[in-house]
Amino acid sequence: MLPKLGILAGGGELPRLLIGACRKVGRDVFVLAFDGQCDPETVDQVDHAWVRLGAAGTSIKILKDHGVEQLVMAGRIRRPGIVSMLPDFRTVRFLATGVFNKGDDGLLRAIISELETQEGFRMVGVHDVMPELLAPEGAIGSISPQAEDEDNIRAAVKAALELGAQDKGQAAVTLHGQTVALEEQDGTDAMLKRLIASGAARGGVLAKMTKPGQERRADLPAIGTRTVENVHAAGIKGIVVEAGGSVIVGREELVKAADEMGVFVIGVKP
Repeated sequence: MLPKLGILAGGGELPRLLIGACRKVGRDVFVLAFDGQCDPETVDQVDHAWVRLGAAGTSIKILKDHGVEQLVMAGRIRRPGIVSMLPDFRTVRFLATGVFNKGDDGLLRAIISELETQEGFRMVGVHDVMPELLAPEGAIGSISPQAEDEDNIRAAVKAALELGAQDKGQAAVTLHGQTVALEEQDGTDAMLKRLIASGAARGGVLAKMTKPGQERRADLPAIGTRTVENVHAAGIKGIVVEAGGSVIVGREELVKAADEMGVFVIGVKP
């Protein structure tokens, strides 16, 4: 019998995919849905509770009361409002350790360590629950890059890895072998929307790579159909992801969209 899984759910399709995977194998699942982040349809007909992001004490009590043993983080987290981030006592105690002096990966490592060593949960990655979500190596779909795309592919992978090494982001866009955009705190979609408005990346390549040495149980780079749509709207020719280190959400739909729009998607080993 698999241990009961608690899904710490943000927005998007990923939490729903995990719920479906658990149901297929008869695994007990409980969803901790974050206010203003998780989509309401995610928790239809599944055991769940809504909580604020800043309410760590309440969240931990709910998870323990529901017999959760393992935890997985899944879904987008948008920049929260002040009210939703008002910390309870348990959150204040955690913040007092100075975790906000760390980058994103450092913060996630601290959260995972706290949940495991202080609260007794075991953290797992999305890929531990659904290994089939990891990007394969090679072309994903029927469109392949052309010879003239190779310089942009190499440059985009290099730029994304350099950004990740600074723990600042996971994605970069290059054109003519030069970096034209780097992911900021607001995420990949926001970066792409800025490029749609400026038209500065037409003919370029987007790369999303795992940060060198990052904690792989949280925040693996992910792409979905919306990524393909935004890339196409920005005039970007293709997407490069890390084979075995990036998540593809809704692969069948993503491949269909990419093929229809003429966007290549490939997995590479950096």
